[in-house]
Amino acid sequence: MKILLLSKALVVGAYQKKAEELAALPGVELTVAVPPSWREPGTIEQRLERRFTRGYRLVELPIWFNGRHHEHFYPGIERLVAAVRPDVFHIDEEAFNFATYHAMRAGVRYGARCCFYNWANIARRYPPPFGWFERYNFRHAAHAIAGNAEASAIIRNHGYGGPITILPQVGVDPTIFAPGHTNHPSAHNAAETPFVVGYLGRLVPQKGVADLIAALPLLPKHIHVRLVGDGIQRAELLARATALGVRERVELKPWTDDVPGELRAFDALVLPSHTTRSWKEQFGRVLIEAMSCGVPVVGSSSGEIPRVIGDAGLVFPEGDRAALAGAMSQLAANPALCATLGGRGRERVLKHYTQTALAQQYYNVYYHMLTQ
Repeated sequence: MKILLLSKALVVGAYQKKAEELAALPGVELTVAVPPSWREPGTIEQRLERRFTRGYRLVELPIWFNGRHHEHFYPGIERLVAAVRPDVFHIDEEAFNFATYHAMRAGVRYGARCCFYNWANIARRYPPPFGWFERYNFRHAAHAIAGNAEASAIIRNHGYGGPITILPQVGVDPTIFAPGHTNHPSAHNAAETPFVVGYLGRLVPQKGVADLIAALPLLPKHIHVRLVGDGIQRAELLARATALGVRERVELKPWTDDVPGELRAFDALVLPSHTTRSWKEQFGRVLIEAMSCGVPVVGSSSGEIPRVIGDAGLVFPEGDRAALAGAMSQLAANPALCATLGGRGRERVLKHYTQTALAQQYYNVYYHMLTQ
């Protein structure tokens, strides 16, 4: 099975592990095409890393309109498709993007079975030419992959009639995101021992971090909050903690490359995301990273969060600060529950969200594309 995967996500070295695992499966001949970098709006430019490259070919393609999600494309993609002649062409882009349309035309021209990948979980209609791109891709795709259940429903409502599979783009490496000695909730039996509730990510309004600060006055004083990251709300969050009289219980740390180490230092992780008119949580990758580390998780009801957590954590109605405080208090008071949820989280990740597990699930999709 000759597979061509076009993905700007795989400029990140850690994510390339999925490609390695896919290439190791029987009968797979894999080529991965990536840009030299990707300029995600609002963040620093991510340059191509080469970390997990065994067993497949990693090709660097020039990109035009880098950082513009809907308009960017790869001028050399048709030449690559002509050279590879893939059986399966996985275009890791939304159906309404020009990059998908441009690549899909090349795939169709050379006889590949093509699929696209949609994250978008806010229902909207796309104006020309993006609606045209979407309709063309719907007509010619052999399969659709959706990052979450709402994205799958939107694809269907927009008129796609083919098969859809719900899968995250990439998983975690459980040998890196592994439980550590700090995951020992029995250490918090005494009320004077701090119980650290952590958040790791962007400090922006839609992530709901203000709710985490606002919940602190409702909680026993041994419950502390540690924020790891940066963003436009940084100063506002610290000012809010001061105004509420809980500043001494809030720690703010800069972003770090040692994400597993930071997660293992938490007694629980919270992702209190807020749905807005233009955004809702599409997956919540930090959840599976924490779960893989054996850290119990608490998430809001925004978007895909409840389905990612399953029975391996606690879910509260988004924006309900009293319910959030109740979930944190429940964990801080119950070491056995922390241990149970931490264990369930690890098991859930090993079953569904490792790079190895996802590689097998993607292989199954590709096989179905060729045999349907």
